[in-house]
Amino acid sequence: MSTNWQRRAATRPQAVEAATLVLLFAGTAFGVAVTRVIMSETPPLWPGVALSAIACAALHWRRDRPLQVLAVTLLCSMGQGLLGYLLTPGLMGPLLVSLYFTSVRTSRRTTWNSALTAAVGMIVAGLFVPSFHNSLILTLVNPAAWALLSAVFGSYVRVRREYAVARTEHAAREREEEARHRVIQERMRIARELHDVVAHHLTLADAQAGTAAHLARTDPDKAFEIVARLPESTGAALRELKATVGLLHQDTDPADELAPAPGLGHLPDLIDACSAAGLEVTVTTGGEPHPLTPVLDLTAYRILQEALTNVTKHATTRTARVRLSYTRRRLTLTVTNDTPQDRPAPARHSGGGFGLLSMRERTTAVGGTFHAGRRPQGGFEVTCTLPLNSNEDSDTAGNNENSNNENSNNENSNDDSHHEGLAP
Repeated sequence: MSTNWQRRAATRPQAVEAATLVLLFAGTAFGVAVTRVIMSETPPLWPGVALSAIACAALHWRRDRPLQVLAVTLLCSMGQGLLGYLLTPGLMGPLLVSLYFTSVRTSRRTTWNSALTAAVGMIVAGLFVPSFHNSLILTLVNPAAWALLSAVFGSYVRVRREYAVARTEHAAREREEEARHRVIQERMRIARELHDVVAHHLTLADAQAGTAAHLARTDPDKAFEIVARLPESTGAALRELKATVGLLHQDTDPADELAPAPGLGHLPDLIDACSAAGLEVTVTTGGEPHPLTPVLDLTAYRILQEALTNVTKHATTRTARVRLSYTRRRLTLTVTNDTPQDRPAPARHSGGGFGLLSMRERTTAVGGTFHAGRRPQGGFEVTCTLPLNSNEDSDTAGNNENSNNENSNNENSNDDSHHEGLAP
């Protein structure tokens, strides 16, 4: 039933407004009649009714011109008091409504100035009311108190609305900030993926070409064999690059059309690709292997891929050792290149890269720990610990993210000093 009335009220605002003013006038006229009955000296009827009608009619503009309407209703109420009417809440109905809307639609200072003016006006009008049981409370205090109470209620409603608006704006800003943060995170993720895909395959292709050029005179057959495998590296780079960039052009992610993300199951293919570039990789596993989530599986694979790419690209040694250590809660990845040996070294590349930064960001994103540095006995070592249960280590992820932001610039700026090891 209430829903039907609300629907009708929403579709007929003018009818609702007219009905409200008529009901208010009826209540005010009833207050005029009551006052005439209880007063010892009967005030004139029609002037009181006319003032009530004028005050109620003025309320039609209460939303657009609250101060002007307040002035009219205040003068009408004071006029009724001067005629000898007892200023009851029923008789003061238009003034109370006007005070409420003034408080809701004007500033705090204007509200209280208006309320105090109305209260003083009621007190002045009450002085002309004939003594009613010798009670100053009914003739002076009561009208002023009702005026102030109406203003207080309007101020409360205004504050509540302002608070609701502020809360809505704050929630909107938080949503915008969260969306902006997600966009930044997604952009960083895509940048890491593109860097890992392009850097790995192109570095292997570059190493293969360099090795083939080195062996062109001493072992032509081996050089031709390496050159023949170059299309495999470049083709793999193009396929992964196309798959990664293709996701950016899709509005949806149809699972049946997307190739599975690489993981540790693709580690033998990665080792074969490194072998084709002249890098000998030894893989050992400790502990009982555990199934990894897709995110952890991809993270572990990309870290190993980047570390081996850096060995191929920067290290003077042509060997590397990879160890996967499983415990009940963690997986530790260690990639080590030994002291330099008398092997053909790949060409040096000038400038720093983002290898350490990319590996650190990937580790931090899943709540793990990362360390990279020179070994005392020579060479370079990368150690990464990944939690197998990401829920238990969510707090660690949050704490490590701050340290990642603080240290990322330092890692990137120190890349050039690590060219003898794994660091890009």
